[in-house]
Amino acid sequence: MAIKPMQSSALIGIGALAVWGASRMAWLGVEAYDDKSGSKSLNINGAMWSTETTAVALVLLAACVASFALRRSGRRLVGIISGLAAAGGAWSPIQLMTTDPDRERVLKLLTSESASGHQKDGAALTGWSEIMQVTTHGPAAALAIIGCAIALFGGLVLAMNPGKDSARKNRYERKQERSQKIHKDLKDAPDSGRVLWDAIDADIDPTVDRGRG
Repeated sequence: MAIKPMQSSALIGIGALAVWGASRMAWLGVEAYDDKSGSKSLNINGAMWSTETTAVALVLLAACVASFALRRSGRRLVGIISGLAAAGGAWSPIQLMTTDPDRERVLKLLTSESASGHQKDGAALTGWSEIMQVTTHGPAAALAIIGCAIALFGGLVLAMNPGKDSARKNRYERKQERSQKIHKDLKDAPDSGRVLWDAIDADIDPTVDRGRG
């Protein structure tokens, strides 16, 4: 059974929520030591380790909302953008899961001024601290990858099958076309009874077009 555009949009939204949730979880556990304060155990969450994760989640969420309001061509574009964003967002957690974290980067992040804002206890490391151990929290990174995969799938399906415009939009287009035709008929045959009745039925003032003519 083919996936409907609304379902594809929902998949993008689910992926966005998963990525957002993963960005708030701890991706790395850090054991550090300095000669003044001793040993410390800290966490680095996804948003801190991979700053683009939050941006990707917001892009996907915005794409999900926009896809419900846009027309067919717009939905196709949203699907393409969602797919690209999801593919890009998956890179950092995949890299974290497959390689050892850079300890120099870990130290730099935890000694930055923004590090204390990401730690529940408000702790950050001093510049002379030594990183003793770094542990990857697989479930959090895996959730980010899964979220990106879901959004990628939803985006690709939406791009390939953006659906058709709703009947309401088609009726609006027909009304616009009818209005344009009546205005033209009023100019070509202003004294025609049929044209005058058509204009009145369409809530068009026939005297306006007569005055212009």
